[in-house]
Amino acid sequence: MRFLNGLAPAHDLTYSDVFMVPSRSAIGSRLSVDLSTHDGSGTTLPIVVANMTAVAGRRMAETVARRGGITVIPQDIPIDVVADVVEWVKKRDLLHDTPITLTSHDTVGDALNLLPKRAHGAVIIVDWDNRPIGVVTEADCSGVDMFTQLSEVMSASVLTLPAGLDPRAAFDHLHEGRHRLAPVVDDNGRLVGILTRTGALRATLYQPAVDRAGRLRVAAAVGVNGDVAARAKELIESGIDVLVVDTAHGHQEKMIAALKAVKALTPGIPIAAGNVVTADGTHDLIKAGADIVKVGVGPGAMCTTRMMTGVGRPQFSAVLECSAEARRLGGHVWADGGVRHPRDVALALAAGAANVMIGSWFAGTYESPGDARTDANGRQYKENFGMASARAVRLRTADDSPFERARKALFEEGISTSRMYLDPVRPSVEDQIDAIVAGLRSACTYAGAGNLEEFHERAIVGVQSSSGYSEGMPLHQSW
Repeated sequence: MRFLNGLAPAHDLTYSDVFMVPSRSAIGSRLSVDLSTHDGSGTTLPIVVANMTAVAGRRMAETVARRGGITVIPQDIPIDVVADVVEWVKKRDLLHDTPITLTSHDTVGDALNLLPKRAHGAVIIVDWDNRPIGVVTEADCSGVDMFTQLSEVMSASVLTLPAGLDPRAAFDHLHEGRHRLAPVVDDNGRLVGILTRTGALRATLYQPAVDRAGRLRVAAAVGVNGDVAARAKELIESGIDVLVVDTAHGHQEKMIAALKAVKALTPGIPIAAGNVVTADGTHDLIKAGADIVKVGVGPGAMCTTRMMTGVGRPQFSAVLECSAEARRLGGHVWADGGVRHPRDVALALAAGAANVMIGSWFAGTYESPGDARTDANGRQYKENFGMASARAVRLRTADDSPFERARKALFEEGISTSRMYLDPVRPSVEDQIDAIVAGLRSACTYAGAGNLEEFHERAIVGVQSSSGYSEGMPLHQSW
């Protein structure tokens, strides 16, 4: 990457401070751009879901990996639960989604509680042999008493698709039958999944992130306190594909010691560590054993570190400096935090990041772990909270004495509760990924880049005023 006219600014920059100019391009179609990464994570899209309790769960991990990204399971989750999540994710299908199921004797209330858990918007009604006998959508439940049995509202006209059907053929079946979705069944007619028309289309556009055995990839985090090596060993044995050694201040002796202890295990998978914002921090973590360095202190939507402590750094400059040092040492960086629009993802990659970590942006989606709630105006939202907040500290210190928990809860550097509204147009994480990928692919074509490495090499970035940033915003009504 180089700055426009070769003029590097004397001050640090955020994503909003910069823009990219177009270059001569020979890229004929944005669909020909290769978005796979080469940091060892196995992602075919440069998207990593941050290890936040309100964001990264099994539904998120399954869905994002199916589209090419990877999710980091938070460090606060008990090892046995992480192992169950990893095993569950790796058993998911690469094409069809996991269905929501109920029986005909369950109620409309049961269905309405489950529908926001998945973006496909349907409950499959099954018999006692797990064969689909009906489909219920939110529209079927509208205006119906909550205690009505589903047998009275379900659509009994069920089109099924055989497992293993080519996605193009599946789309054609759905289109010809004028169905938005259909249950997927095995040779015995038993339910194994669900596929929508949009899901079939996505299967032709995205390449899942899979391990050597062809299973979906998933990562997990470990902190720097306690017996780090023992916990890391258990996580590795559970089958994770990337280990993330995580703490808010990554450039410290505890992190160095933790990395050395983990590296001594000869894990056989990439180790990511952070967070840092300087070349020195990047250098020390890579020398201690990190393959990937997480970059970002304070840019996250739930983080109050900069306002509380004055510590941090504008994210674009942090990624630019740290990625240059990582490349010099043969390592990689993940840009962690501060992305709020597809343009920010593109700019992070232009600055040299191998992957971009996203947290709060994905909190307000069907796939995040929380239950969808409705505000006084009828808008759906999910609760989000920072991982250094008092709420997260309470979860992390559940095994401590009441006295120790109370002491630690006095100090926090994060928001304990925030409403992340579901976008009515793009309510699922797949919808958000579609928007990110569309923007990123177009950015690559503007730069004349056929892959992410070429994108970093060819990107020309300029510095703009706040008025310049505002000028680029669309107007949804006349002025």
